[in-house]
Amino acid sequence: MHIYDLLNKKKHGIALSKSEITYLIDNFTQGQIPDYQMSAFLMAVWFNGMSKEELFDFTQAMSHSGDNLHLPFAPIPVVDKHSTGGVGDKTTLVVIPIVAACGIYSVKMSGRGLGHTGGTIDKLEAIPNFQTSLSKEQFLQNVRKIGAAITGQTGNLAPADKKIYALRDVTATVDSIPLIASSIMSKKLAAGSDCILLDVKVGSGAFMKTLKDAVELASTMADIGTKACKKTAALITNMDSPLGYAIGNSLEVQEAIATLHGHGPADFRELCMQLAAYMLYLADKGSLQGCRALAEEAMYNKKALQKFIDIVAAQGGDTSYIEDPSKFPRAPYIGQIFAPESGYIAKLDAEQCGRTSMLLGAGRNTKEDKIDSTAGLILNKKYGNYVRKGELLATLYTSDKTLLPAATKTFLEACAFSALPPPEEPLVFAYVNADKVVMFHD
Repeated sequence: MHIYDLLNKKKHGIALSKSEITYLIDNFTQGQIPDYQMSAFLMAVWFNGMSKEELFDFTQAMSHSGDNLHLPFAPIPVVDKHSTGGVGDKTTLVVIPIVAACGIYSVKMSGRGLGHTGGTIDKLEAIPNFQTSLSKEQFLQNVRKIGAAITGQTGNLAPADKKIYALRDVTATVDSIPLIASSIMSKKLAAGSDCILLDVKVGSGAFMKTLKDAVELASTMADIGTKACKKTAALITNMDSPLGYAIGNSLEVQEAIATLHGHGPADFRELCMQLAAYMLYLADKGSLQGCRALAEEAMYNKKALQKFIDIVAAQGGDTSYIEDPSKFPRAPYIGQIFAPESGYIAKLDAEQCGRTSMLLGAGRNTKEDKIDSTAGLILNKKYGNYVRKGELLATLYTSDKTLLPAATKTFLEACAFSALPPPEEPLVFAYVNADKVVMFHD
């Protein structure tokens, strides 16, 4: 078997066999196939796509290229959640404790933020001493003991994906649905969960800009998970506007804590309830309606809050910050943005809001950048609200006051105003599994 022959087949749109895919991934991971040949393969995939079987074999080969976690906790199912990334998306901090409080093992391997989207690991590191890097043994011990763990990805989890993603980033092949799906699902399969719920974002602040593309990605990933004998489904959720009011690491942790107290923004709280209900449903905890009731009970009786405290304690974090969020430090410089005109907020572009937070120091342009955990912004008004000229739109937080003018300009570019109320936007568009797509809204 020769790599040249495989490239030639893929160039002509011919699907590779399982043995050919295994040869490709194994030899690339071991350094026997150079980057320029794998880059040629990725570009051929970008143009010609992959068959369902070919994509499944490709994903499986990547998932087996390094460590695989085994979570032998039967008869209790282990459920995982993955979001494709958004602005103000701190759902993991609420949903994982809810599911664990309902008696289902709930695990999450999360990443750091890059660009306008935030990362769960960065948010958790705003809690003093919280350890986001757990050994395999500690990870398993925490799950057994408290039913949940949230950790960064291990260094040897699907290493083929890590190498391939680095090439996709510099060869203009990031925006390929087969390559996106295999990247996400290879890590999910290697992580060892029984059930996987995917939160596929769509809109200005998401990677998928159209509902059609979001449904295609969700269906593709659900098909992969189902073929791997994992109960897999997806919700297509709105990311045209930021989720909740807080954008920025420490600010989002505090909003998550408020939500676990039964408060918090209505849109964020509702999405957490829906995600938790579907995770419990996948784990056979009952009907969807019954699972929703379980999730609500776990939040309002504070068992989910206690579970979050347990997670923080087990991972070395200072739980006094969870019990008293006023202890979180505030950024030394505060800016305020006022409405330049009266009207309804007809646009609050999520990507631009995320870039505002990044400009204030809450995000990264490159993986090497350090972030300011206190930086970010609080939305004082949301999409659809009516504002009068001069009314407060947003409050900015930063440790460098010279960053405020550019951040203010970027935020105002995110806004548009109208004399008439804008159309109401749904929070969740659809439910997707390997067999069907259920649209909740046209």
